[in-house]
Amino acid sequence: MSGKKILVVEDDPDMRRALHIRLQAHGYETAWACDAVSAISQACSEKPDLVLLDLGLPGGDGFMVMVRLRALSPLALLPIIVVSAREEAPNRDRARRAGATGYFRKPVDADILASGIRRVLAGERLWGPDP
Repeated sequence: MSGKKILVVEDDPDMRRALHIRLQAHGYETAWACDAVSAISQACSEKPDLVLLDLGLPGGDGFMVMVRLRALSPLALLPIIVVSAREEAPNRDRARRAGATGYFRKPVDADILASGIRRVLAGERLWGPDP
């Protein structure tokens, strides 16, 4: 067991459940949020080791979440991996500028995502399924 906590920010309940199951199978503890406001609140209260962040969220998008998290000193360096169905090219660059550590386009293979998470938790930055 890794003992690391991952905050899953995803508004689709089926996707959230699937990520929760996959992450637990890899030994991670999970917390979740389903909108932009609760994402920021949960990050502050749960103190995760990493955030998996969807871009299309109710109450504000994932970019707003990244900007707000980067402005909070205890969370400014929190690794954030974007997992989004949005077109990758323009959004990946914008996510990188907003402080994301990596970007995966949905649907993402569970093993590729798990590998990316391990690498980010080890201090690497990545930008897609084949960095």
